[in-house]
Amino acid sequence: MPEFQPNSLYYGDNLEVLRAFPSECVDLVYLDPPFNSNRSYNVLFREAAGTEAEAQIKAFEDTWRWTTHTAAIYNEVASRGDDVGKLLKLFVDALGHNDVTAYLTMMAPRLVELRRVMKPTASIYLHCDPTASHYLKVLMDAVFGASQFRNEIVWFYRRWAAASNRFQRMHDTILFYANRDAAFNQQYVETSSTRAPMKRGYNTNTYVSKGVRKRQIIVEDRDVFDAAVAAGDIDTSAFERVVYRKNEGTPAFDVFEIPIINPQSKERLGYQTQKPEALLERIIEASSNPGDLVLDPFCGCGTAVAVAHRLKRRWIGIDVTWLAVALMRNRLRTTFPADFPEDAPDSPRVDGEPADEATALALAERDKFQFQFWAVAKLGALPRGGAERKGPDRGIDGVTTFPERDPDDPERLTLDHKQVVISVKGGATGVRDVRDLRGVVEREDAAIGVLVTANTRTRAMEQEAVAAGFYRSPWTGAAYPRIQLLTAGEIVHGARIEMPSRLSVPQYQPATPAGERTEQGELIQRSP
Repeated sequence: MPEFQPNSLYYGDNLEVLRAFPSECVDLVYLDPPFNSNRSYNVLFREAAGTEAEAQIKAFEDTWRWTTHTAAIYNEVASRGDDVGKLLKLFVDALGHNDVTAYLTMMAPRLVELRRVMKPTASIYLHCDPTASHYLKVLMDAVFGASQFRNEIVWFYRRWAAASNRFQRMHDTILFYANRDAAFNQQYVETSSTRAPMKRGYNTNTYVSKGVRKRQIIVEDRDVFDAAVAAGDIDTSAFERVVYRKNEGTPAFDVFEIPIINPQSKERLGYQTQKPEALLERIIEASSNPGDLVLDPFCGCGTAVAVAHRLKRRWIGIDVTWLAVALMRNRLRTTFPADFPEDAPDSPRVDGEPADEATALALAERDKFQFQFWAVAKLGALPRGGAERKGPDRGIDGVTTFPERDPDDPERLTLDHKQVVISVKGGATGVRDVRDLRGVVEREDAAIGVLVTANTRTRAMEQEAVAAGFYRSPWTGAAYPRIQLLTAGEIVHGARIEMPSRLSVPQYQPATPAGERTEQGELIQRSP
């Protein structure tokens, strides 16, 4: 059962996690659930061939397909007979069993749980696109009450447009609901008059009062103006009035013109649906105060979580894929190293992470892909091979690298990073798996191969691993076993790959746009 604790990441189905939370504990909810128009939702990693992570695809498809599980949830919600159940039944009766009604069925109980955990003074922002935004607004009315509706916010952005038989889509929709007592801090945007401040800190112009033209002084910088008066540079008696203006800009309106993240920006993590921090800043600053608790139940790469932490809010992030949770943890450690030191094993805290051998084995039995992602992430590697949606994994589930040095010039790194390949087995294993890994190491010209097993290894497996010999580093002069065997229990207790130290821990490889290919196994050093 998940334990409620702010400033924590949660791995698991957000519905199950939310049901374990106490009522009225959250000040602000931001959620960005999967869009059907973006089939690559939650894809943090792509193979060179462009194939996507199997577990992430499954999570996406379960959201948008009418399955036996969907039908069970529908029957549970519809049988309650409340406004939400009645509305969901109307949707299904009118539209049938299809992708849209499957999505609404998935969202309905989650919105109900979000309402329960929200304080009476809380706000909620639901980020959506035209695929289902009109249905979601009606559903939100049923869950939160039509009187709680504040704004339909349009996030407008510009991007490269292709020829089409329709107007170009350049916006998302954000549905904002809050009650009368919810916090709201007015946000301001720049206008033409505020982008160019007065050069002297004040200006003079005229105004008309009762048909008479009069002179006035507009003061933007009080200190500069007072100094000018004291120096005799301006005579205030020659003017009818002095107006002191606070140059905050214009109160923000319901169209947020905020650019998408530039492909070359340090903020970009390669997450295809990543939202800009500026967007989350406006939402979090408007509807919360320092110390408030911000919840993102579909947090993906964790932009809401990272911004909330930077703005001195407490936070909770939930995601159904271990790959996303591992990325969020790495993002927080990289962005806030003083708050989340890498040498602290539980920083930030992750609820749902295997804490002992028994829970690691339970994860392997329940979901082999999540076990694979967990093991690869714990070893500081990148997922590969086993993340392919189709075709063989070629014996590689994860890759990491380490830089070597020129033995004749130890101060100079070679351009070639040595590769470490990882194979993860969640079921029964034997000596054949070790031999297969030896073949993969030779085929890939890798320095080291690591076999992760759920259960204990046999003596025959250990002997086969020893027979593979060692990799000797010209940098350290040390020898490292070419084939290494690790169990889930050993990884839980801190076992790591024996290899030369790396200069930095690699982050997850960005998803590559269609048509582009990336080199596998390179050391990724990106700042979020």
